[in-house]
Amino acid sequence: MAYPDELLVEGERVVLHTRPHWKMLVLPVLVFLVVVGAASFLAALVSAQSWAPVAWVALAVVGAVLVGRFTVLPFVRWRTTHFVVTTRRVLVREGVLSRSGMDIPMSRINTVQFRHTVAERMLGCGTLVIESASDEPLEFTDVPAVEKVHSLLYQEVADDA
Repeated sequence: MAYPDELLVEGERVVLHTRPHWKMLVLPVLVFLVVVGAASFLAALVSAQSWAPVAWVALAVVGAVLVGRFTVLPFVRWRTTHFVVTTRRVLVREGVLSRSGMDIPMSRINTVQFRHTVAERMLGCGTLVIESASDEPLEFTDVPAVEKVHSLLYQEVADDA
């Protein structure tokens, strides 16, 4: 999905638009599988009881709440988080009901760094650290292909200078 052109200033173009790495979704998917499996097992256990319909409704409600909180909410958060590099700035947009955003002009960026663990290297993601005129560096975790993003961002900062 391309970043909306109406949110860009005149002469600005999107160089990179990405979401956080999919590894953020591994735990929510595991929670979904465990909740569905446990609810199915418990539903089968109580099926011979006279109060089984009440237990099934309770299991469905508890399962829906757990799946909503620990699977759907993280997925929606992942889906609505955007990391965008344009020719003039770095933008981060997050949120569903209440949105928040941050823009860093290329001219204000002093240093661009990245780091990733061995596991993150195997998955192809990492943390991007941008030092700008602000007091402390800004860290963006779970950036896909962080080394390429680092190089691209460095190139854009150099072009801006």
